[in-house]
Amino acid sequence: MNTTPKIALEEHFSGPGFEQYWAPFVSALPRAFTVEIGARLSDFDDRRIDEMDAGNIGYSILSETTPGVQAEADSALAVRRARENNEFLAGRVARHPKRFGAFAHVALQDPASAADELERSVREYGFKGALINGHTLGRYYEHRDFDVFWERAEALGVPVYLHPAAFSAPPALLAGMPVLLGPTWGWGVETAGHALRLLFGGVFDRFPRLVLLLGHMGEFLPYQRTRIDSRFAAYPSGIALARKPSEYFGRNILITTAGVCSAPALLGAIGEIGAEAVLFSVDYPFESTEEACTFIENAPLDASTRALVCHGNARRLFKLETLEEAVLPQV
Repeated sequence: MNTTPKIALEEHFSGPGFEQYWAPFVSALPRAFTVEIGARLSDFDDRRIDEMDAGNIGYSILSETTPGVQAEADSALAVRRARENNEFLAGRVARHPKRFGAFAHVALQDPASAADELERSVREYGFKGALINGHTLGRYYEHRDFDVFWERAEALGVPVYLHPAAFSAPPALLAGMPVLLGPTWGWGVETAGHALRLLFGGVFDRFPRLVLLLGHMGEFLPYQRTRIDSRFAAYPSGIALARKPSEYFGRNILITTAGVCSAPALLGAIGEIGAEAVLFSVDYPFESTEEACTFIENAPLDASTRALVCHGNARRLFKLETLEEAVLPQV
């Protein structure tokens, strides 16, 4: 029984016309599956809310599904479509403001415009931060060209969720193995590498109050903290950081449970980075809401830790003033 109120953060939709960006990914999948996913991505009222109710998810923060405008080659078009996407989402959230929040969609083809769009979305619509679907046409975001965006996110006090995308250039290791290029393996590897580029590129030293969210139980990284520290100390490659790499986890880098329903993995992540750094999510509609909620209810956690993971940490991070503002009362 789902008795613990929950807030979910990696919950996707697709705005009008955005199927052109994600259609190539699902083109090789059974048509019945793609039709079902498309229907779920475009639903903001019926099935989505019914599934939230069944799992006692009182509040979901919605985001455009991958890759969105990160895959748009025309920079001006990407900027315009990101703005249109946010306007569309704001209208849908306004229909259920007690149930939905939103992450802004931004076009990092133009970092200054992305920063402005993030601020506009936060100030005009009350959006809770941004979700970025990986690299933008092969560009990663540790470069100082993107500092204007990171600076704005820090100044606004909102987190940025780094979501997976496909490799910009598939590595030789995975050539001829398409099963490994997508969410089964490659997406997590790509996103973990991207997060480490931000860390070792000094982004968190330049913006020490910046918060980055990683899904899928941290894309493998929490379990490698000591190894990363050890090998960085031995092979720093000319890089100097303000603290050990491991110390950015739980401080600047938080994680969600999206798509990983494993009690040992959850306990390991909590042991590595602390219960205050782990937040519940589903990864709707690509993962099962029922499975995610049943998993977190049955995980071997004490009541206070379960409450932190399910809603307490999100309430603090997103500055939700009262529990009742965001979460269904227990029944």
